[in-house]
Amino acid sequence: MAKKEDNEKCCLCGRGESPTRPLLTGRSGAVCSDCIEQAYTLCKDAGLITESGKKTKKSSKWDIDLESLPRPSEIKEFLDQYVIGQDDAKRYLSVAVYNHYKRLLQPTTSQVDEHVEIEKSNIILVGRTGTGKTLLARTIAKMLKVPFAIVDATVLTEAGYVGEDVESLLVRLLQATDYDVEAAQRGIVFIDEIDKIARKGDNPSITRDVSGEGVQQGLLKLLEGSVVNVPPQGGRKHPEQKLISIDTKNILFICGGAFEGIERKIALRLNTHVVGYNNAAAQQVDRDNLLQYVAPQDLRSFGLIPEIIGRLPILTYLEPLDRNALRRILTEPRNSIIKQYIKLFAMDNVTLTFDDDMLDYVVDKAIEYKLGARGLRSIVESIMIDAMYEIPSSGVKELHITRQYAEEKAERINRLQIS
Repeated sequence: MAKKEDNEKCCLCGRGESPTRPLLTGRSGAVCSDCIEQAYTLCKDAGLITESGKKTKKSSKWDIDLESLPRPSEIKEFLDQYVIGQDDAKRYLSVAVYNHYKRLLQPTTSQVDEHVEIEKSNIILVGRTGTGKTLLARTIAKMLKVPFAIVDATVLTEAGYVGEDVESLLVRLLQATDYDVEAAQRGIVFIDEIDKIARKGDNPSITRDVSGEGVQQGLLKLLEGSVVNVPPQGGRKHPEQKLISIDTKNILFICGGAFEGIERKIALRLNTHVVGYNNAAAQQVDRDNLLQYVAPQDLRSFGLIPEIIGRLPILTYLEPLDRNALRRILTEPRNSIIKQYIKLFAMDNVTLTFDDDMLDYVVDKAIEYKLGARGLRSIVESIMIDAMYEIPSSGVKELHITRQYAEEKAERINRLQIS
């Protein structure tokens, strides 16, 4: 402490020292005990310190505790309201997410098993396009009220090349939390199209594969957990830009991909195409749904490097959508396509109804186009576009969509596309 001068005064209130009001002196000035007491009261009222004098953690809308954390069965029940079918994928996701947040909420000091560290388990989802990979991840984040970001792996390249660096994946997560770094470090990142960064050949690349194997190597440190410097506004890194440090050890990564053609790798491994005597194991294989037999070695054969497969320990698949599942997707989920259009027209005071035959027609077209649930939306949109254009200004209060109306609109659009 610096030596006090006789004429020294408090730099805040300007009063001098007295027997009942001592001064705390520093290098650049002094503060009296009255001002110190007022500062303590202000900090205490703001919740920055407790009665014991320790600094408290600032509350956040992203906070979650173990008591309010939903159990795996509750997570699956919530997913059932938004996603039709895919029971196996829901169970895997529910357990993985529950264990991940138990890991984050575990006591820091414990007399029992104090040396046991729970490691995080990143997830990889394999399924055809339109089967609900992105919807599953987004719905879980909505239930848990945790920061969530969807990123696309196809835009990633190695550092120094045209495209986005691997670290840019975390920019979306930062933006979702309004740049609350502590909240972002407990979030969920869904990396879509992970299959598009598979290396192009069976052998390790001896030249630069800037959008394939090189990106996989860059993802390793993110998936495993490390401190990464992220440009706050995205884009390329440069020396003049201030970077934000993010620790990824508590970020849950969910990867999804269609892995088009991986069924051939699975069939080859299962030896389903045998010549000569019948193979008993091959006869028990469901050849219409080979994805249910997917294994880590199939991902390696497809082009993912072993290191990245090891950092995605939970592997599950999504079943292809059959006619019954597509029909249920149209009407049953809480945010189903039909319910969305009914709400849109209700905002214009129009009552919208559909024939069951019309819904069957939409399902038939979706199966024909082989686009999964995304195909349902595009087909319904093409059928409803004229009505959505004309009805709001027509004064009509009721609208009923029949199969004949749907066929006419779909055929006209097909003719326009062909011409």
